[in-house]
Order: sequence, then structure tokens, then C-alpha cells
Amino acid sequence: MPTRKTDRRTQYTINIVKEAFLELINDHPYSQITVTQVCRQAEITRSTFYLHFNNLTDVLNVVLDDALMISKNSAESLPNISELSIDCLKQNESLLPTCQRIASATKYRALLMDPDLSEYIIGRIASHERGRMIPLIQQQTGLNSQDAETLFNYTLHGSFAINKRHHFIKDDEWYHEVELLNRFINAGYRTFKK
Repeated sequence: MPTRKTDRRTQYTINIVKEAFLELINDHPYSQITVTQVCRQAEITRSTFYLHFNNLTDVLNVVLDDALMISKNSAESLPNISELSIDCLKQNESLLPTCQRIASATKYRALLMDPDLSEYIIGRIASHERGRMIPLIQQQTGLNSQDAETLFNYTLHGSFAINKRHHFIKDDEWYHEVELLNRFINAGYRTFKK
């Protein structure tokens, strides 16, 4: 997006474009959404759209950035999840995978379920979380950064797949699977630390 001063009208327009995009993604796959549809849904002209965004990917990125901001996890160490119960996971959202914290806001679920966007979204989550998570994995495992990144990517892709299979809905089966996978990962981390 071009850099410009953000006044109230600009922010309003950006917000209605994001809302229109999210409404459309509920009914159509990303690959079928057009700028024209977004403009019609937002009740703006194409020139207004292009004043704020270069293309639909810009809108997608802004929406994903918003989602990642609400899912922010400020943990400075990885918890020993093998000792955590399902009840503890239910009460402590910060221990849930990033994609699941994003899906806690139902307006993002259809976006996360879009088959055309899975890898793109995983890439955005990875970019957002990499700088924080790789050092934490290194601290927990004693591995170098390249190996820690491999574990990070494995965990991120696996977590996303499990969450997508459950349509990003946290039911008892989902909690059981997350607890199981977290115990598995934590046991692996401890093995590397020895």
C-alpha cells in the first residue's frame, strides 16, 4: 500500500474494504473474488479502492495483519505443555496455535478455510512468528537456528492442518488432538535438550 497520512476518512474506507472482503470470502473462494465485487460490496468506486490498495493481495495482507495482531502471543518461553490439561488449554488462549487464536474471531474462519490460501496464510503466520518462535525453540532444544526453523515449520504446518480439519472450531476432539500433539512436540524438545 502507498504510504500516506491516515485520516478518519481514509481509515473508514480501508475498514469498509476489509469488511467487504471478509463478507465476500464467506461466500466465495479467494480466487473468484474481484476488485469489482469488493467495490460493489463496500459501495465505493474502483478509483477509491486503488487510492488505498494496489490489488486484492494488498487487502488480503491487511486483513491477515489485523488477524495476527489480535492473536498476538507475548510468551517469552515455551510452556511445558505435556503437564497441561485440556482444562488449562481452554483457560489459557495464549497457549493455543496462532491459527486457532486467529480463528477465535469468527470473521476470519472462512478465510482460514479457503483452500487457495492455506499456504499463503501459513507463510504470513511464519513471517509473523518466526522471529519470536525460533529463538524459543532453540532455547528449549539447544538446536541451531536452521534446525529450530525446521521444527517451527513442521509444527506450524501440522497445527494448521489439524485446525483446518476441525474447521477451526474448538470442540473436545480438537482439544484432545492439540494436547496430544503438544505433548509429542514437548517430548521431542526435551529429547534434543539432553
